[in-house]
Amino acid sequence: MTITCFIRYEIDPFKKDQFTAYAENWARIIPRLGGHLLGYFVPHEGSNYEAWGLISFASLAAYEAYRQRLRADDEAQANFAFAQQERFILKEERSFPQPVPASYLRAPTGYIEAA
Repeated sequence: MTITCFIRYEIDPFKKDQFTAYAENWARIIPRLGGHLLGYFVPHEGSNYEAWGLISFASLAAYEAYRQRLRADDEAQANFAFAQQERFILKEERSFPQPVPASYLRAPTGYIEAA
């Protein structure tokens, strides 16, 4: 059973570049420590303060093992410290949705975008 750690961030809109650097750091760290990084997303249109991170795991137990590795990893700890020092994250929430198998990672089929 795949689960996804859905992280919702409220960020300082004037520090979007710092959050982007933080997310880019996770792009190296998370896969190395066993997470399947689906991506980080920063505001573009609409809200200027809401960002997301999505990381999938085979199970909740796999997520817990990943969290242990995260706590022991120097690069991960440095990235957490960067966020605390720069204070670009105002709020962070985690939830763990489970995908509906028939709808998960469906690529487009047959649609051709008009020029």
